[in-house]
Amino acid sequence: MLRRLEEIKGRYAALTEQLSAPDAYLREDFGKLSKERAELAELVSAYDEYSRLSREMEAAFSEAEKETGELKDLLLEEGYALKERLKEQEHTLKTMLLPKDVRDERGCTLEIRAGAGGEEAALFAYELYRMYMGYCEKHRLSWEVADLNETELGGVKEAIVLIGGKNAYKRLKYESGVHRVQRVPETESQGRIHTSTCTVAVLPEAEELDVQIDEKDIRVDLFRSSGAGGQKVNKTETAIRITHFPTGIVVTCQDERSQLKNKEKAFRVLKDRLYDYYGSRAAGAEAENRRSLVGTGDRSERIRTYNFPQSRITDHRIGLSLHNMESFLAGDLDEMIDALARADTERRLAGDEE
Repeated sequence: MLRRLEEIKGRYAALTEQLSAPDAYLREDFGKLSKERAELAELVSAYDEYSRLSREMEAAFSEAEKETGELKDLLLEEGYALKERLKEQEHTLKTMLLPKDVRDERGCTLEIRAGAGGEEAALFAYELYRMYMGYCEKHRLSWEVADLNETELGGVKEAIVLIGGKNAYKRLKYESGVHRVQRVPETESQGRIHTSTCTVAVLPEAEELDVQIDEKDIRVDLFRSSGAGGQKVNKTETAIRITHFPTGIVVTCQDERSQLKNKEKAFRVLKDRLYDYYGSRAAGAEAENRRSLVGTGDRSERIRTYNFPQSRITDHRIGLSLHNMESFLAGDLDEMIDALARADTERRLAGDEE
């Protein structure tokens, strides 16, 4: 690790020298070099702090060997305190050296579908939809509905949302999976607790170079928007359905009154799904990966349970339970998402050390 950090520090020094030249801004690769230097700056600063702590620790223990009595005890105490801080800084450096997911900074497509539980599942799907909307508002991420298939009682059978903003995928990628709710439905006369599920999938936004769609591989159909009724039902054919023949993927967008906007959104969703599909196949297990992301919607599968009678949200992947149902459903997800990110980092660190 230290050899690698020395190499990075050397690269940082070389970039600093190149960019300090009087005519550096005239270079064609000035922007690229500036970005690389900025990305290395935090790591180099952390390594400098590690080196400082190491020197001070060695000095404290070295001086302690020369002393006796109370002064020796004070120097040893300082040395051991510095040793603990050095261990923490080493952990920080190892975390910073982990390979970055190049998709983390991108936007994403959020897909929510009602699973087992009928209308109660659809009502819960709408609550999840509102929950993620609140989270995006809190973090100033853009929220653009591509498709919203509502029920007459105010639930949602399916929702597809395009989310934009830096690190949108990084923030939301741990939400993929089956979400289970346990509560007494309003229509339940005997007060029995029902269990329902929804599936959530978060797909990274595909860039132009990631996915290329051949026109002969797709069919674009126009149809009238459908919905729960009232003003939301469109009387003209503005809704878009795109079928991708090689994969069988079908995307429908009908939230906009403009056919062009629906078409743009549909292609964005299709590209994101194809990016996920082919990326998963390249990893060797597309079907398994898709099941691990969203499961089948069966009640027995779940990554998280929302227990309303006890106001408890439990994430089964890390065993964390929170007791703030109201604020959680309002979009206060940071504590849970941060804990999932930390657990993922620790898992990757453990894998590197094996």
